[in-house]
Amino acid sequence: MNESVLLVVGAIALALAALGAAIGFARKLKEAVAQRDRERASRVAVESRVPDLERQLAAAEREVASLARFRTVADAEREAATLRAEASEVLNRARHDADTLARDAKLQATGAISTAEQRARDTVSQAQQQATHTVESARQQATDIVSQANQRAQETAGEALRALAELETTRREARALQNVIEGYGDLYLVPATSVVDDLAEEFGFAEAGAKLKAARDNTRKLLKDDQAAACDYVEDNRRETAEAFVTDAFNGKVDSILSRVKDDNVGTLRQKIFDAFSLVNMNGRAFRNARITDEYLFSRLEELRWAAAAQELKNQERENQRRIKEQIREEEKARREFERAIREAEKEEEAIKKAMDKIQQSVAKASDEQRQRFEAQLAELQQKLQAAEEKNQRALSMAQQTKTGHVYIISNLGSFGEDVFKIGLTRRLEPLDRVRELGDASVPFEFDVHALILSDDAPALEHALHRHFLASQINKVNPRKEFFRVPIAIIRAEIEKLGIQASWTMTAAAAEWKQSLAIEKAIRENPEQYRKWVDKQLVLEAEIERVEERELAEAS
Repeated sequence: MNESVLLVVGAIALALAALGAAIGFARKLKEAVAQRDRERASRVAVESRVPDLERQLAAAEREVASLARFRTVADAEREAATLRAEASEVLNRARHDADTLARDAKLQATGAISTAEQRARDTVSQAQQQATHTVESARQQATDIVSQANQRAQETAGEALRALAELETTRREARALQNVIEGYGDLYLVPATSVVDDLAEEFGFAEAGAKLKAARDNTRKLLKDDQAAACDYVEDNRRETAEAFVTDAFNGKVDSILSRVKDDNVGTLRQKIFDAFSLVNMNGRAFRNARITDEYLFSRLEELRWAAAAQELKNQERENQRRIKEQIREEEKARREFERAIREAEKEEEAIKKAMDKIQQSVAKASDEQRQRFEAQLAELQQKLQAAEEKNQRALSMAQQTKTGHVYIISNLGSFGEDVFKIGLTRRLEPLDRVRELGDASVPFEFDVHALILSDDAPALEHALHRHFLASQINKVNPRKEFFRVPIAIIRAEIEKLGIQASWTMTAAAAEWKQSLAIEKAIRENPEQYRKWVDKQLVLEAEIERVEERELAEAS
């Protein structure tokens, strides 16, 4: 690069020298122009003398005229003519000299200017040619130097890239060893649904199974075509032995990893395959760089992808079936509840009607005092009959309307903490039965009810609330869990915004949880309380066992 700079500087110096020569010629040209201007001034001076000579001639003529009155000399006129002729000759000679000087000066000036201009052009042309040649030469040398420097830089960069690649390989191997030693934990977890997020909606378990089969066929083809591994051994026997060594080692690890698709997270399994790839190739370097090819690695990863997708689609299908069965069971419970309510209402109506008939028969035989008492009983029975008929009608109506039900908002402070609410629906005639079922042995405490909203289209109301509080959904993987982390005041405001009025309980009782906290505090402060509590628990457990044994005996 320094040589290029020096050459460029030399070229600039030559150009400056040529420019100096051109400036010198320009100065000579300027002097020639000045000489021409001086000669022109001389001609102007001569021309300026002509009027003076003419004036002198006129004065001489006037003097001759004045002398003519006093002189009578015969040759006076000849003398005057002679003088006029001499003056005219002098004038003509002066004009000729002036013209001659002007032409000579003009010719000299023109020649000098032409000569100077030609020399200047020649000098500038020569200087330009020399400068162009020098610059081109310098540019070519600079280009050669830059090309050589770029080539050396590329060679250096290539070495640096190879060093970076080796560093990255070493890092992957170190990470793989660290994962094997310390375990994977939750570092590589990804949502199980991520393996099916990019699939079409109609893509199902059967399609994923076909993709898995194709991926396995591709793996077998790579093995058959000797494209699963590579090695730098020249001798065929050694190369085949080394390639078989790394292939068997890698396949053994990957097959074991793929067998855990049902139980482990796909992100962790993918990382385990990458780690197996790094460690097998690291051990294969001792055998002339025996290694698994990238193409074979990607083929095994495709197997994992479609195996995980098939498993997830199968899980989703199983969950849908479970949800459908649960819905069917819930509908069956609601149907039985409606039928039982209708039967009970009909029995109640029949009993009331019989009682009313009996009282009416007694009224005819009763005294006035007894008649008043019977009439009061009849009025009371009439009200009960009306209530039973309304209950029967309501049960019959709910049984006929499949969308009618209750949307409930419940919480479990001791199990899930504050501001966690479940928003669900039930078609049960008694919605609290469903709430009690949710608070069974799967949670440590019973649920508290904040609102029960009867709706003609309970599924639509539930869906609207779920959609509105989607961002507050606690389980971001399974939306059917229906738990949301949002203050109860915001839920109430949204329901009121929909124009729905309901009775609300804003504060959770959480009685069992609060009592449990009080017992724990008492136990910490007084060990005697712990003994009393244990004795009470033993008594309760014995009573529960007796009840369960009795129920079992009755069932058998």
